[in-house]
Amino acid sequence: MPKLSRRSRVLLILGGIVLVALIAGSRLLGTYVDWLWYGEVGYRQVFTTQLLSRTGLGVAAAVFLGAVLALNLWLAYRNRPVFVPVSGPDDPLARYRTVITERSRLFGLGVPIVVGLIGGLAAQADWQTLQLFLHSVPFGQVDPEFGNDISFYTFELPFWRFLLSWGFIAVTVSFVGSLITHYIFGGIRLAGRSGQLSMPARIQLAVLAGLFVLLKAVDYFLDRYDLLLSSRNPLFTGASYTDLNAVMPAKLILMCIAVFCALAFFAVIFLRNLQIPALATVLLVLSSVVVGAVWPALLEQFSVRPNANQREAQSIERNLAATKAAFGIGDNRVQVIDYPGRTQLQPSEVAADQGTIPNIRLLDPNVLAPTFTQLTQQYNFYGFADKLDVDRYRDANGELQDYLVALREINTDRLAVNQQNWINRHTVYTHGNGFVAAPADRVDSTFKEGATQGGYPVFQISDVANNGQGAIPVEQPRVYYGELVGRNDYAIVGGNPGEPPREYDTDTQQYTYTGKGGVPVGSLFHRLVFGAYYGERNFLFSGAIGTDSKIIYERNPRDRVQKVAPWLKLDGDPYPAVVDGRIKWIVDGYTTLNNYPYSQLTELGEATNDTLTGVERQPNQKINYIRNSVKATVDAYDGTVDLYAVDQNDPVLKAWEGVFPGVVKPASEISPQLREHFRYPEDIFKVQRKLLTQYHVDNPGDFFSNQTFWEVPSDPTSRGAVASGEGQQPPYYLLAQIEGQDKPQFQLTSALTALRRQNLAAWVSASSDPEDYGKLTVLRLPTNTQTPGPNQVQNQMESTPEVTENRTLFNNPNVTAIFGNLLTLPVAGGLLYVEPIYIQRNEAEAYPQLARVLVSFGGKVGFSETLAGALEEVFGSGAGQSTGQIPDQQLPPATQGQQPPPGVNTPVSPQLNQAVTDIRTALDRIRQAQQSGNFADLGAAYQQLDDAVRRFEQAQSNGG
Repeated sequence: MPKLSRRSRVLLILGGIVLVALIAGSRLLGTYVDWLWYGEVGYRQVFTTQLLSRTGLGVAAAVFLGAVLALNLWLAYRNRPVFVPVSGPDDPLARYRTVITERSRLFGLGVPIVVGLIGGLAAQADWQTLQLFLHSVPFGQVDPEFGNDISFYTFELPFWRFLLSWGFIAVTVSFVGSLITHYIFGGIRLAGRSGQLSMPARIQLAVLAGLFVLLKAVDYFLDRYDLLLSSRNPLFTGASYTDLNAVMPAKLILMCIAVFCALAFFAVIFLRNLQIPALATVLLVLSSVVVGAVWPALLEQFSVRPNANQREAQSIERNLAATKAAFGIGDNRVQVIDYPGRTQLQPSEVAADQGTIPNIRLLDPNVLAPTFTQLTQQYNFYGFADKLDVDRYRDANGELQDYLVALREINTDRLAVNQQNWINRHTVYTHGNGFVAAPADRVDSTFKEGATQGGYPVFQISDVANNGQGAIPVEQPRVYYGELVGRNDYAIVGGNPGEPPREYDTDTQQYTYTGKGGVPVGSLFHRLVFGAYYGERNFLFSGAIGTDSKIIYERNPRDRVQKVAPWLKLDGDPYPAVVDGRIKWIVDGYTTLNNYPYSQLTELGEATNDTLTGVERQPNQKINYIRNSVKATVDAYDGTVDLYAVDQNDPVLKAWEGVFPGVVKPASEISPQLREHFRYPEDIFKVQRKLLTQYHVDNPGDFFSNQTFWEVPSDPTSRGAVASGEGQQPPYYLLAQIEGQDKPQFQLTSALTALRRQNLAAWVSASSDPEDYGKLTVLRLPTNTQTPGPNQVQNQMESTPEVTENRTLFNNPNVTAIFGNLLTLPVAGGLLYVEPIYIQRNEAEAYPQLARVLVSFGGKVGFSETLAGALEEVFGSGAGQSTGQIPDQQLPPATQGQQPPPGVNTPVSPQLNQAVTDIRTALDRIRQAQQSGNFADLGAAYQQLDDAVRRFEQAQSNGG
């Protein structure tokens, strides 16, 4: 082997040092940037706790693994034979012996250090397992088999498994290292028919093998507890009859045999004969096959399967109880009501409904994002999320009203080519502008055949132009934190003292950020840090960065919450709300487990996947416990992150509060206005509705037979998904009053159909009302009648002659008809289906507008320009009175939450007359701007209309 020159060795060493420095420097740079960010948001404790936990666990694992390996290498080297026969002049082992002997310290310490470092890097990822063990909190419930508190399985057993796994790794690595060392130095020779094994090698390897088998005995002992999460029976999770009566006794038998086998290996210390441990090993292997595999298989095949409904009854009963407790779908959280499912109603009964029909939502948040964009975007660098959100606010009369809401966010990806430079992207176009809402139950006017206008939302905007004083007023309409900003879309705000503002605000003014968000970047050191972190030299040379400059990064509200609470799973749909005058993003956080004994393991990603777009998908991980324990808010202006406990009885939350004390605020600090905007989150509801399709039953026999199971229907309005057999219908937020409620409540709802059938079997809702938050209501339909399900109703609607013959919507090559969300609404003992139909022109930058409303009840279909008209087609004259409309009523377009009052046609004063004239002029300007696509004129026209409406109201209040 040729030797390297001294210069080559020096260059190799220097190259290695530089490579390590680059890798370590990059990690340290990212760590320092994170440290600065955590300091900005006031959660540096979270950063330090994670860092110390990872470091401590990694160092402990590295020292343990390295020390055990070093000890065994030292013992093998120290007890090597004094004289080692050489097989010939070309014996390859002689060369290795010489190299290792000359560098014994390098190999004796270097190999364990490298192995220890690798082990430490792997072990530090399990820091959450360690922290949950150290801060374990009892559940107050015990498992039905061993009587252990649930916390033993969720917090303690994973840690013992962690220690056991690293024990196996240490022993295995040491065995391999000792085996190689003994072989190189002659302790093991392969010459002859059976080879030779020196006494030191025999003792050391036998002891290591004995330790391995002893650890296997511990593994068998812990396996008994793991059986409570067995998936042997595909119908349920938990120990089956075979597990309890065959596998569990087998584990104890194998544990005893493993202890005997370990003692046999240890006996080699005193006995030279290896036959005893060899026979013990054979016994262990045969026992594991016969006792651990064959016997359970025979019992399963010949005893359990022929009588499975009886044999598994106890296990199913345990699974039912555990699953309902773990997923929050027990009798204490779910109210099941037998619902008649009437198919005949009188017009007076429909008109008498004052809780649901007046609040029917006609605007689909999954369809109208382009409409919001085109009509209220203003400029190319603003934008809205792909899916709008639904929330509720009080109107001027104090009545609850559901709205489509969105923030007009900054979207630097939409900057024009001549705007795409570093200065514009990061220092000029830094923030969005405004909170945009639209009442969800109305449009500006009905769409008539041959018309070009009508069917648009009634926008209510609070932005910089009106100083945030729209119908829903906000103190600060500027939006620096939102869903449209990417990971590298940082904003640099501020500058040198006395400099004019630089950030774009309106066409006539610039703005300088005054919030507390952001990290100071004015010093040369921080310029260097962030310049290196983002790979951007402009941090060093740009004059836009001054002594008072700050950099705002990690601007996505979901990402901010995830960094502050890494132990939470977050809902995929954050939403904005105006709380105490501030725009806040509300993000729901879940605590989850996958080791709750007997609870059904459920694929989180599969359960939450549906046809809804514009939301973050959950990872496809198995869970069997979930709680919506935390609500987080992120201020849209200064980025402040607050976490609130909403389920203070959750033991998992209590454990994490022990890890990060003070991070989660108690429920007592939630303001009443914030609580009024809490929505029951979609992802946990999707998981619960999936489980309710099976776990609404209480009898093990019914569960085993599957006859009364339900399923989540496919989305009938999503053609591609239905055609491929995929795509669950998403749940919908509604303002409705259902059976058992004394007032309209904001709730999340879903229809459920019979298993592998299309008829409706049940309807489930989760209340978001502060008084009944989280209460699940299931309306169970009778099994002796057939109530059409969503797909059946959709087919019936589309095949109605009035619909199929409507050429304006469906046979027009210039437009595309879009079916909106199909809502299922309990009304007067029956189920009412309502679906909006939108049209969109087949041209660039087109956007949907409401064209028709479909209503179905009891096999009858209504099809009209208005909800009232469709209801009267189904039920008869007078049925649409409770909607507040009359058929073919024209509602004047309005914005900012204002509409001309009914008396606009009969003014009695000059001031009132002038206001009405100005309103009409503004409406004409709005129509002209919409037709021409001039959004600057459109914004000015909206402002003119708002001013005119205000003067109208003032004149009317003065007695005009």
